[in-house]
Amino acid sequence: VQLQASGGGLVQAGGSLRLPCAVSGLSLDDYAIGWFRQAPGKKREGVSCMRESDSTTYYADFVKGRFAISRDNAKNTVYLQMDLLKPEDTAVYYCAVDLAWGAEPFCRLPGYGSDHWGKGTLVTVSS
Repeated sequence: VQLQASGGGLVQAGGSLRLPCAVSGLSLDDYAIGWFRQAPGKKREGVSCMRESDSTTYYADFVKGRFAISRDNAKNTVYLQMDLLKPEDTAVYYCAVDLAWGAEPFCRLPGYGSDHWGKGTLVTVSS
């Protein structure tokens, strides 16, 4: 199983980025998939998670209305569209999958128990 997150970079406040997470070795139909982030000196937090099997999606309050998670089944890739970025969104962003959890608990835990994580991609938002 491999997850590959990419798309990070430097962007000005108010700008946008789209992060893809390409997944191989498993079918996303059976898993919750989520985006998590960790800023320097801070704990990891769940950003957005989804689970196709029960059509559930979760967004953390701090990204509601600004970020959107989506999936391309043909490419087995999940995206995080990030708009109206703020300096406090600066962090390393990771994607992960889990077989057992639903979307909301997976994000709230955050990501506890998941064995499959991608390498992070750094997002830096300048003011």
